[in-house]
Amino acid sequence: MQPKFLEVFLESTEKFGTLYGPVVRNDILTYDKAQNAAELVPNLCEKTMIPAKKLFHPMRFDMFKFDENGFVPDYSMIERRVVVGLHPCEIHGLLTLDRVLGSAPPDPYYMEQRKNSVIVGWSCAVCNNALCKSTNTDMIQEGFDLFFVDVGEFYLVWIGSSIGYDMIHEKEEFFDDKVTHEDLDAYTEWRKKRNASFLKSFNFDNMPDIMDMTFASEVWSYFADKCISCGQCSMVCPTCNCYNVTDQFDVTNALKGKRERMWDSCMFADYSLVAGGHNFRGARADRLKLWYTHKLKAYGGEFGKPGCVGCGRCVEYCPVDINVLTISEALTTGEVPKQ
Repeated sequence: MQPKFLEVFLESTEKFGTLYGPVVRNDILTYDKAQNAAELVPNLCEKTMIPAKKLFHPMRFDMFKFDENGFVPDYSMIERRVVVGLHPCEIHGLLTLDRVLGSAPPDPYYMEQRKNSVIVGWSCAVCNNALCKSTNTDMIQEGFDLFFVDVGEFYLVWIGSSIGYDMIHEKEEFFDDKVTHEDLDAYTEWRKKRNASFLKSFNFDNMPDIMDMTFASEVWSYFADKCISCGQCSMVCPTCNCYNVTDQFDVTNALKGKRERMWDSCMFADYSLVAGGHNFRGARADRLKLWYTHKLKAYGGEFGKPGCVGCGRCVEYCPVDINVLTISEALTTGEVPKQ
């Protein structure tokens, strides 16, 4: 498809749902509802600070309302959507969340959001902190209805579902299903340039074994002394999914209220605090170890999808430079970084 047709094509997809995607709000790129297709920014190297999980696993929402007669689930946030501009790492993150939140018993709020969303993925330029080549999540073969690859003069479009076919047919005059040798050459050249542009890497495949062998390493204490338990890593990670629930009572009627759900983080000091005052992970080193065990080892073994999708957000946003790069390097070399 020629780039000049993109905006009109995206406008035509609104019959499949409300358009969502990367848009600029208050000078910040974020996933949100788009006023129109022209507002979408799907093909920049720049990524959002908060990943696309916020559209399927909202930061805060009402689960249900209750009174003395029972409760009524609140699904008012769920709508038919076309989510545009998800990069491969984001789609891999959603596939991981599908395994976690879709396993028995499934999370009905997340699953309904997924069922009602069409995914239009997008290739991306390699950003400075990209690690997706290391985690084998730089490309995607599933989890989308359409996927656009920007090779410069045109888009190559992969169709991943019957809905994807239906979307193409809305504006089939924009597409040419005859792939030429020149098209293949352009795609091959794009892959070569993209693969050569990664600036950072780590040995992700070795990390499960290394995590086992370094369980008692002093590395954890070193990084624990630096960690401020802010939970930033959890908020920006595409696969973190911990949450808390609270009951909010009507101040005029103690028998009425609502149950609210909001993001939480296992990095918070009180996350593992239980009745009686015992904290299973009161030490920061224990919380760090748990978080990175999930990212670099446990998710792959338990769910068949990685806990780290190589988006590089932890590298970019941790205020004290604790991330998959610094942790993996320290554990692999066995050396505590110098102050």
